[in-house]
Amino acid sequence: MSDYDSNPFADPEAGNPFQDPSVTQVTGAAQQNFTEEFNPFAEQDRTTAAAGKTNPVVPPPQKPQPAPQPAVMRPTEEPPAYSPSAAQQAQGPAVPTNEDLIKRQEELERKAAELQRKEREMAAGTYNARANNWPPVPSWCPVGPCFYQDIAVDIPLEFQRTVKMMYYLWMFHAVTLFLNVLGSLAYFCSTGTSSAGITFGLAIFYLILFTPCSFLCWYRPLYKAFRSDSSFNFFVFFFIFFFQFVVHVIQAVGIGGWGTCGWINGITAVTQNPGVGAIMLIIAAFFTISAVLSIIFLKKVHSLYRTTGASFEKAQAEFTEGVVTNRGVQNAAGQFGQAAAKGAARGAMSGASGNQM
Repeated sequence: MSDYDSNPFADPEAGNPFQDPSVTQVTGAAQQNFTEEFNPFAEQDRTTAAAGKTNPVVPPPQKPQPAPQPAVMRPTEEPPAYSPSAAQQAQGPAVPTNEDLIKRQEELERKAAELQRKEREMAAGTYNARANNWPPVPSWCPVGPCFYQDIAVDIPLEFQRTVKMMYYLWMFHAVTLFLNVLGSLAYFCSTGTSSAGITFGLAIFYLILFTPCSFLCWYRPLYKAFRSDSSFNFFVFFFIFFFQFVVHVIQAVGIGGWGTCGWINGITAVTQNPGVGAIMLIIAAFFTISAVLSIIFLKKVHSLYRTTGASFEKAQAEFTEGVVTNRGVQNAAGQFGQAAAKGAARGAMSGASGNQM
């Protein structure tokens, strides 16, 4: 019945103690103050506002940097100052004498004259940079140089030492032949025999003949072979130089009356005259050294020859080309052909006249 007595239009929360107007007012004010006072972004807003009000930071002006330089290591210690020794202080600076000054002046004048001569020749178009310079003879000599030789210019670097050693070997051979003449003269004067006289005469002949022939027949072909890689000159050198080695061996033996002071006639001369015999034995040792050096350098040149690519076929081709292009051979062949043609024409004319008669 109580349900029927209740007012349907009454407030349902009227009987709620927490809905009392005094309580509701207090709790509502507390919640409003709490939400207004607490703001989690308030601190961030203050920081942003403070940062916006500060002045912008301007970087300080920088000094211009110099151009980069390479690193240079400085010595940790300075070198000691130069102090002349007591001997240098005692001697003092070298003062040239009048003779030294005169010599220098003459040398400078000679060089100036040489330069002027070359300038005149170059201006006239007659200067030749590869003029003959061997053998080195004085300017007043009526006979001038016959060959041009400059190992440092003509010969490749890897072959220069070998060519120089062969040139020194030729010089040693020439000196040995000259000593052989002196030894043969001493041998002839000490014994006075006909065999010693023949030895002395042949020694002079060998000096006059073998010195230039050895230069022309085996040294110059060797020089040309290394200069222009010529197979033909290599073969000429091998043939002549091997013959030279055989001659050295015969000369070192010293057979009596063969024109050399060797071991045999040197030992014989020791029993008669020890001084002359000792000289002859020294010359025999020189011939022996020449023979040993000859066979050593022959093998060395042959080993270098195998590395240059030369061959017998190339030598034949070079010989054929040289013969065909040689003016002397061409002139001789032309003259021989003209003589043969004239002889054939005369024979034909004489035959025709005989038939008419």
